[in-house]
Amino acid sequence: MKFFSGFSLANEQAFFYNYIKENAYTVVGFSYGSIKALEEVLRLLEKHKRVDTLQLLSPVFFQTREERFRSLQLLNYKKNRSLYMKQFIRGCFAPFAIQSVAHRETKSEELKELLYYIWNKKDFILLKEKGVKVEIYLGGKDKIIDVQNAREFFRGVGTLTYVKNANHFLQVF
Repeated sequence: MKFFSGFSLANEQAFFYNYIKENAYTVVGFSYGSIKALEEVLRLLEKHKRVDTLQLLSPVFFQTREERFRSLQLLNYKKNRSLYMKQFIRGCFAPFAIQSVAHRETKSEELKELLYYIWNKKDFILLKEKGVKVEIYLGGKDKIIDVQNAREFFRGVGTLTYVKNANHFLQVF
């Protein structure tokens, strides 16, 4: 199993032990890592490597947000990265208390990539044709992503599990 972390995070897969399939042919991405997981699966398939399952845990979904929202996120990140990250982590865990999670250095380019990323249904059609099972997990109380539009988009591209009372880390309250 290959795991791709969320924006600014590292080694957070322990939060998802109830969801992750632990085997050599599964690729998993959480939040921003969902973009990287999809890209990895497409790369592996190009090389004729075996992939059975792609799991997207709270995949970033901002393609329906207005430009003003995206610009403001980037501006706030550049203005005060520390405060931005503190608020981001608080939002990830809301309404629970913030838990300890490892961090890694980030760049504004990564934030820009996730804010402007456009999911393409053609990628998922290709995965289906190649026999890759796609599983998407969304928390209904997620304060980070555009849950309702993500739910609508991902409903048709794989098996969607909507955890009504879960946050971005898919913790249930």
